Amino acid sequence: MLALFRRELQIGVRTGNGALTGVLFFLAVVAVIPFGVGPDLNLLARIGPAILWIGALLAGLLGLERLFQADREDGSLDLMLLADSRHMTALTVFVKCLAHWTVNVLPLVVVTPLLGLFMNVEPVGILAATATLAVGTPAITFIGAVGAALAVALPRGGLLVSVLVLPLTIPVLIFGVAAARGAVADPDPFLPPFLILAALMLFFAVIGPLAASLALRWGGD
Repeated sequence: MLALFRRELQIGVRTGNGALTGVLFFLAVVAVIPFGVGPDLNLLARIGPAILWIGALLAGLLGLERLFQADREDGSLDLMLLADSRHMTALTVFVKCLAHWTVNVLPLVVVTPLLGLFMNVEPVGILAATATLAVGTPAITFIGAVGAALAVALPRGGLLVSVLVLPLTIPVLIFGVAAARGAVADPDPFLPPFLILAALMLFFAVIGPLAASLALRWGGD
C-alpha cells in the first residue's frame, strides 16, 4: 500500500496541474466575494469562514473525475478489479483517495491562512478554518470517489461527478462552517461541531472506498 501511495503521488505530481488549478479556482472564488457583498470588513469577517469552506469545497471537486480515469485507460483498473478480495479493492481505493487529497486538496488547506487574511478573518478564525478544512476535506475526497467510480466509464463524466457528490457533501459543509464560526462567534461552540466533522470524515473514510469499489466492480461487469 505504501508503494501504491508513492506511485499515485508521483503520477499526480507529474501528470497534472490539479493542485495549481484548484488553488487558482479557490483564489478566484474568494476574490470575487468582496465585489459581490461590498467593502464592509466586518461583514467579510463574519462570512469569511463560510466563504473559505465553499471555495475549498468547489475547488476540491475539480479533478475528481480523473481519480480512476487514467487507470481505466492504461488497463490497471481491470487488474485492480481482478483482486480476489473486495476489501483489498476498497483498501486500494482508500490509498488512491489519500494520494489524490495530498496532491490536489492539501494545497488548498495550505493557502487558507493567506485567503483568510484577504477576507479580514480574525487569526483565531483563520486557525479554526484551516483546522476544519484539514479534517473535513478528506471526507469530500472519499465521497467524490463514489461519484468518480460511477462515472469512470462515461466519456464526459466530470459534471456528473459534481452533481452526484455535491449534495452528499452538505453535512460536511454545515459542520465545518459551524466549527469555524464557533471559534470567533460567541456563544457558538467550536468543539462539538468539530468532533462531529471528524466523525463524518471517519465515517466516509470507511463507507466511501467500499461504495466506490462496489461501483467499480458493477461498472466493470
